[in-house]
Amino acid sequence: MDDRMKELWRQGYFCSQILMCMGLDLQGRDNPQLLRAMNGLAGGLGFTGELCGALSGGACLLGLYAGKGKDADEEDLRLNFMIGELVTWFKNGYGQEYGGIRCDEILAGSSQNQAIRCPILVTGTLQKVKELLVENGFDLAGPEDE
Repeated sequence: MDDRMKELWRQGYFCSQILMCMGLDLQGRDNPQLLRAMNGLAGGLGFTGELCGALSGGACLLGLYAGKGKDADEEDLRLNFMIGELVTWFKNGYGQEYGGIRCDEILAGSSQNQAIRCPILVTGTLQKVKELLVENGFDLAGPEDE
């Protein structure tokens, strides 16, 4: 885990927010409203223990690059393909290793698991998202028109 990610953990951000913040950093942008919205994914969707925030945050980060953001925009057809690839990768890796892709399954009721596993999940998911974006022709610096 790099220093920036450690700093975000210490500042109280959650997995989904950290992924988006790292993506915004790649683009040289700041968006507090978006980070605030990402808080809803924390702890498996509002701390219900459902879908892992690293996975849902990764899907949102892909959407930051390929999703519709303005009336005149079109959703990039590669978005759902990339999200599907991310989900398959996550299930086959972390899902197998940790017993599922839900926050409750991954953490298994252990704060020690949270301290160890969450940074691994966020780091790995960020790397996979970047790989998917580059493989599909996206510039990690973001679109030029924004």
